[in-house]
Amino acid sequence: MTNNDILRRIRYTFDLSDTKMIEIFAAADCQVTKEQVVAWLCKEGDEGYIEITDTEFATYLNGLINTKRGKREGEQPVPENKLNNNMILMKLRIALNMKAEDVIDALAVTDFILSKHELSAFSRKADNKHFRVCNDQILRNFLTGVQQKIRPESTGN
Repeated sequence: MTNNDILRRIRYTFDLSDTKMIEIFAAADCQVTKEQVVAWLCKEGDEGYIEITDTEFATYLNGLINTKRGKREGEQPVPENKLNNNMILMKLRIALNMKAEDVIDALAVTDFILSKHELSAFSRKADNKHFRVCNDQILRNFLTGVQQKIRPESTGN
């Protein structure tokens, strides 16, 4: 999955307008234009499509955390230059204030069964022997499960 795919899914799941998307970036102290947001939301191959960078997407996810949970005191987190699915899953989990059981329940909605131990392996450091890479299928199922919980009328993307 690309950052643009995930951004589109988040927008759809939470029914976010262009203005709200801009506000989420602003919550992470980043100013973006409506034109940028529209270009990031285009599908690959569409006219005007621009790939959102890892840093820009990390900024968006930090803004989503600030929007959903409130800004933390003191210095704000610096957006990562390189993102992976493990980081994206962790940031979404924080933004949505989800415990391990909530993530497992969201995955179960899509008939994807994951144990608490398997889930915790995603949040370990890469050099830990129990670390596990969060692949696209798991992230896709998580996003679909969250979408179905928040917008039950939707049938998925």
